Amino acid sequence: MRTVQLNIELPNMVTVTEFELKTLLASRLYEKEELSLGQAARVAGLSKRAFIEILGNYHVSIFSENKSVLRSDIANA
Repeated sequence: MRTVQLNIELPNMVTVTEFELKTLLASRLYEKEELSLGQAARVAGLSKRAFIEILGNYHVSIFSENKSVLRSDIANA
């Protein structure tokens, strides 16, 4: 994995933490099938189990619509 440093300007009224931004990014990349479950969990700085629990907060299913991705996730669980 590579490290990307990013500065984002947000309005003062937005109260979001670095953790929330990481989990939001990881969940979206997982949803788009650009990251596996394990990769997304690492991006968020969480275990797979903890990341799975958080996915529900973002209305992201742990079950892929792509059968080959789903089989891979099951095999690597």
